[in-house]
Amino acid sequence: MGENAAPGLISELKLAVPWGHIAAKAWGSLQGPPVLCLHGWLDNANSFDRLIPLLPQDFYYVAMDFGGHGLSSHYSPGVPYYQQTFVSEIRRVVAGGIVGGMFSCIFPEMVNKLILLDSPLLLLESSEVENLLTYKRRAIEHVLQVEASQESSSVLSLKQLLQRLLKTNSHLNEECGELLLQRGTTKVAAGLVLNRDQRISWPENSVDLVSRELYAHSIRKLQAHVLFIKAVHGYFDVRRESYSDKESLSFMIHTLKSTLKERFQFVEIPGNHYVHMSEPQQVASIISSFLQRKHTLTA
Repeated sequence: MGENAAPGLISELKLAVPWGHIAAKAWGSLQGPPVLCLHGWLDNANSFDRLIPLLPQDFYYVAMDFGGHGLSSHYSPGVPYYQQTFVSEIRRVVAGGIVGGMFSCIFPEMVNKLILLDSPLLLLESSEVENLLTYKRRAIEHVLQVEASQESSSVLSLKQLLQRLLKTNSHLNEECGELLLQRGTTKVAAGLVLNRDQRISWPENSVDLVSRELYAHSIRKLQAHVLFIKAVHGYFDVRRESYSDKESLSFMIHTLKSTLKERFQFVEIPGNHYVHMSEPQQVASIISSFLQRKHTLTA
C-alpha cells in the first residue's frame, strides 16, 4: 500500500465509469455490512484515514473520491459538476454530507443509516431568490473561462500548496492538510500539481441551493435512521458571511426531528469542521455506537 497507507486499509479501488474511473479505498471486512464514506467539497477520500481505523472493523468501509477530486477522473470538457451528478456517481458505486443526504432521499430504499458530519445546508432564502440567476450566470461564466484558458495546473512545492490550502481553509491544521494533499496531488519533475479539476474551485459550480419547502419534502422521503454530528466551531455555509447559519441549522434540526422522530439523533461535539480528521476519537465512539445499533428501514 505504500509508506503513507492508512492503518487497516485493505485495498485501493478503481471503478470504471463512462468518463474514466472513480477511485476509492476500502477498510474492514469484505463480508461486513457496507458503509460508504463521502468527503466534502474539494476534499478527498483521505478525509477518513484517521477515523475509520477507530471504528468497528466488522463493517466494510469504502471511501470514494468524487469526480474531479482526489484520484478520480475529471469530467469531460463541457460537462458540469452538479450535486445530482455526484449522486449518480454514488448510485454507480452502490450498484457514495450533503450529497449522501440527497442520495438517501432519492434512493431511500438503499440506505439504512445516514451519518452527517457537520454537513452544511445551503438553503435558498426567499430574500435571495432575486440573486439565484446571478449565481447561476457567474458559475457558468467561470466554467467557460476555465475551459477556454488552456492553462495547465501550477507546479508548486508541498510547502507552497500547504500554505495555500491552509490560507483558504481556516478549519484545517497542517497535519490534516498534508493528509489531503497526499491524495490530492501528483508528483512531477519540478514539484507537485493538484489533481483537482479547476472547474470545481467555486462552490456555486457544484452546490445546489434548496428551498425550505423542497428540503422538508425530501426529508419526508427518508427511510433511514439519521445521526447528525455538529462540531461546535464547524460551519454550515461557505458562500457568504451574511447568511444566517444559526437559523438554517435550527430549521434543519427541527425538520429532521419532527419528521423522523426516534429515527433522528443529534450530537454536538467540541471541535471544528475537520474534527473527524484532527481529533477522530471525538466522533469515533458516537459513530461506532450508531453503526452497531440494530436499525431497519421503515416502509
